[in-house]
Amino acid sequence: MNSATEEYQSLFEDLGEPIAEVLETHWVELSRLFSPMGFKAFLESVSNLKALGRGDALVISFIESAGPVTRSIGETAVFELLSSVIKMFSKASAEVLALVFKSAPVAVSRLGEAELFAAYLSLLDYVAAKAPRALRPLLGQIEQLLGVLTLGGLRRWITWGIQAHRTDFTAQEAYFSLATPESRAVLQRERRGVLFVDVQRRLVMYLRALWGRDFFLRPTSGDFESRSGYRPFIDELFINLPDAYDDYAVEGEQTVDGLTLYRAAAAHAAAHQIYSRLDSDAKNASPLARAAIGLFEDARVEKLAMADFPGLAPLWKNLNQLTVAALPADARTGENPTLGALFDRIALALCDENSTDTHPLVQWSREAFDAASDRLHDQEMARELGIALADKIQEQNLVFQSRTDIPSSPYRDDNTYLWQTPETGKSNAHTAASIQEKRKYVSVMQMLHALDVEYATAESADEIWVLATELFDDDGTTFNERYGTPPTASPRYYPEWDYQSQLQRPLWTTLMEKKPKLGDPAVVDNILLEHAPIVRRLKYLIEGLQPQGVVRQKKIEDGDEVDLNAAIGAMIDIRMNRQPDPRIGIRRRIHVRDLSVILLIDLSESTNDLVQTGEEEKTVLDMAREAAALLGDALSRIGDPYAIHGFDSNGRSDVEYFRFKDFDDAFDDLAKARLAGMTGQLSTRMGTALRHAGHLLDSRPSQKKLILLLTDGEPSDNDVRDPQYLRQDTKRVVEELRKRNINTFCVTLDPRADDYVERIFGPKHYMILDHVARLPEKLPALYLSMTR
Repeated sequence: MNSATEEYQSLFEDLGEPIAEVLETHWVELSRLFSPMGFKAFLESVSNLKALGRGDALVISFIESAGPVTRSIGETAVFELLSSVIKMFSKASAEVLALVFKSAPVAVSRLGEAELFAAYLSLLDYVAAKAPRALRPLLGQIEQLLGVLTLGGLRRWITWGIQAHRTDFTAQEAYFSLATPESRAVLQRERRGVLFVDVQRRLVMYLRALWGRDFFLRPTSGDFESRSGYRPFIDELFINLPDAYDDYAVEGEQTVDGLTLYRAAAAHAAAHQIYSRLDSDAKNASPLARAAIGLFEDARVEKLAMADFPGLAPLWKNLNQLTVAALPADARTGENPTLGALFDRIALALCDENSTDTHPLVQWSREAFDAASDRLHDQEMARELGIALADKIQEQNLVFQSRTDIPSSPYRDDNTYLWQTPETGKSNAHTAASIQEKRKYVSVMQMLHALDVEYATAESADEIWVLATELFDDDGTTFNERYGTPPTASPRYYPEWDYQSQLQRPLWTTLMEKKPKLGDPAVVDNILLEHAPIVRRLKYLIEGLQPQGVVRQKKIEDGDEVDLNAAIGAMIDIRMNRQPDPRIGIRRRIHVRDLSVILLIDLSESTNDLVQTGEEEKTVLDMAREAAALLGDALSRIGDPYAIHGFDSNGRSDVEYFRFKDFDDAFDDLAKARLAGMTGQLSTRMGTALRHAGHLLDSRPSQKKLILLLTDGEPSDNDVRDPQYLRQDTKRVVEELRKRNINTFCVTLDPRADDYVERIFGPKHYMILDHVARLPEKLPALYLSMTR
């Protein structure tokens, strides 16, 4: 055992010799591939898997598969793999589950993307549920199957076999072993032309050779239900291409092979990333106008790319000609085609200077585009021409169907990149990592000598320079205030408890701390004025709290000094033959209110529901804001360190956490503005938010720590169907926090909470508030009574 593994000696002893030897063999590789937190979670997973008692071979196969999977698509996929296998524990034997682990590196190498690998694992779970005997032969042939099939084709091949041999187990095993003619025939029918995984490296090198920069390509599987894949699309940094392309054949025309299609699609999407930007005006346009704008923007970026690389011209021109040739005869040459066919004809005319299409709208589009050719570098040109074309289409009373009247070119993307605002939650981890890599700490003089690019932003800079102190301009403002962008918080990953398998899913949820929106601080000031009677009552409660300092505690048996009055009373009892009270001592102790508290507010969509409060209606969120304002005012008077945070969620990969006031912040106008600006949205993944709040409290030096949770419902999220799953996870979190000396108290506004709240938080650790209107009054009083 080397020095790196000595601190885990107890783990090796628990695992036993065979597993320990394999783990030690892969230790160095795995410790380099995993992050420190991920490696610790991996070791816990190995220990938990061993404790399930399904044999050493299962644990060894998990260890051996972890390296290749992590190297290909990241450490999160390893834990996805483990969770999927655990779900199949009751459906398959340990030998078959070991095969799932052993075949995972092959599946990862063929699929090449985390989302597709997760869909592959779901497909295996489907097979284990519908035809468990088919799982062993299927995994034995998985390398050959994924070598010729997309994930959608594999699903259809599997579904056909299960339906055809549902009750004939012998025929079922033969089918999934590829031992029957019908099995091979269905396989041949589902084969596709060129798989993305086989050409990905060539495409990356192709684009790098053109533009001298890296592009990120990944496959997307769109053929689960039909043979056609999704259209290419751009998702922030990534170009998403179908996981397979068939040859593009049109009767009487020359066929274009799948690799050429991939080159055309990748080059077109890359041209968008080079020459196009988000058009904030176009995103508000009608669907017809968007389709027309996209048509001109496609032509604009292709013209710019062809000017730089003339060899791209015949590639795109040929495919546009084939697209028009594939149209029905009346749509190809007639004067009243569908708008989808008309868009294809316009696309060809804008790309091919030799086009002779005589349709009025085609001719107008060609002439308008040529007239604006001196503005090719101006993206607004495409928007102006697109809106003008949409107006002309409406003038001719042509009906636009947004689902069907779209260009049918096989290589062009869907243009959502032009008007969809990027979802920062998806790329924050990547952005944070890239900024961290480019960060450089410099002196003041270095910064001053390089301020000729002071308007550069973190997104456009090649390197981020950081000063240890603020740099002020002549007018007293800092450069960061004037030109800087808010720093991107790194995502945090937390486990989640699976009550069915009685195991913790490591790094299962992703939490992002978001910057709260600012509102008007006068809103909170008005709340304090409106509830002035409650503020006055709280003032008396605060004054009645036990003061800090030296406190004399009487009636102690073994005290620091004797209480003379109690001693005299005891002597009187002795003289009168009565049992004396032995507690005649006095102990002096120092009383300090040494506690930290987080008020954690549920900000889910349901908090926007209206409730009747006297003569007016308010939302649950308004009530929560009022309660937080009154509690914050009271705690500021007491002097207890406290924080006010909130959370919502949109699935396990997007838990949002907001800090309205932190422990070291004053309850000033900024904190009030954050409270005034809080909004309700999305769902309630309570366990992850409690874990993060507990993590923040762990760093506090206080002796007592409290999370005061304010919610209007039970834990829930849009990716969880089992209502018990998140309840059990939250219960597990509460128990873990209690072991770390962090108490959790829940104030719920759900009148049906009796069904679950006590089981989650325990007796005397919750309060059901039937009258929501009393929340602003009850919450501060509850806190004061709990912390006397």
